[in-house]
Amino acid sequence: MDPQKEAREFLTSRRAKISPERAGLPSGTRRRVPGLRRSEVAALADMSVEYYAKLERGNLAGASPAVLAAVARALRLDDAERAHLLRLAQAADGTDALSRPRRRRTARQWTPHSSLRWTLDAITAGPAFVRNGRMDILAENPLARAFYGDVHASPGNQANLARFAFLDPASHRFYPDWEVAADITVAILRTEAGRNPHDKDLHDLVGELSTRSDEFRTRWGAHDVRHHGTGTKRYHHGVVGALTLAYEGLEMAAEPGLTLTVYTAEPGSPSEEGLRLLASWAATQDVPAPTRQDSG
Repeated sequence: MDPQKEAREFLTSRRAKISPERAGLPSGTRRRVPGLRRSEVAALADMSVEYYAKLERGNLAGASPAVLAAVARALRLDDAERAHLLRLAQAADGTDALSRPRRRRTARQWTPHSSLRWTLDAITAGPAFVRNGRMDILAENPLARAFYGDVHASPGNQANLARFAFLDPASHRFYPDWEVAADITVAILRTEAGRNPHDKDLHDLVGELSTRSDEFRTRWGAHDVRHHGTGTKRYHHGVVGALTLAYEGLEMAAEPGLTLTVYTAEPGSPSEEGLRLLASWAATQDVPAPTRQDSG
């Protein structure tokens, strides 16, 4: 990823999303650009138009934390967007080298240590898995293996949730709210690109998805980022049907760049019973992943 290009496109996209009304400015009747003008952002950030224009061209090297904070306030950036802007500035300065996750081998080469496997296997009430920022599933408990059976069923997915979402038709059944799931997937990848712009595997994945999926390419161009820590999602599993699950994503201190995600269902809900049925079904199978089944 080119940090200067990323910074330019990110700032431009954020400026286009802020209406004058939201910024407390008069809208006027002769506006030729979506969102705010550069001069308006500069005024809100208390800096010269020339200096803001330099920043928006992607020249973030040397920008102080105070300047970046002023830009973030002017553009009404949320926490994830602020963090993304800071990482882009660090990449421009070359100061991200120490904070960057160490180079990790590919998903096929990485082996979780024994204590991590024990931890995953000890979680029996819901699916639990470890992923990297490229959304490769690296390790999982048996219930997650059954839950993500469609992801594993196609070798072309390579146990990657982004490939599954955009290149596998089964994803549209698995995610009843597919548009939302697609938005989240791209925002996670875009966040990872800011956090680790030198990841060649991520660059290759983005290139593959951009080439093969118009839906991905459009979303990637929006430059949306997000913190994906907790929430609730709806699924439709080919074996047990509809599931509504809460999730918690935990950054792994011992493995920088990896996230442990645990799904659970509301106690006493149909989804909790669905997870029990899925666990029972998975225990009867001779193969670790379920085959795809039509929902009927």
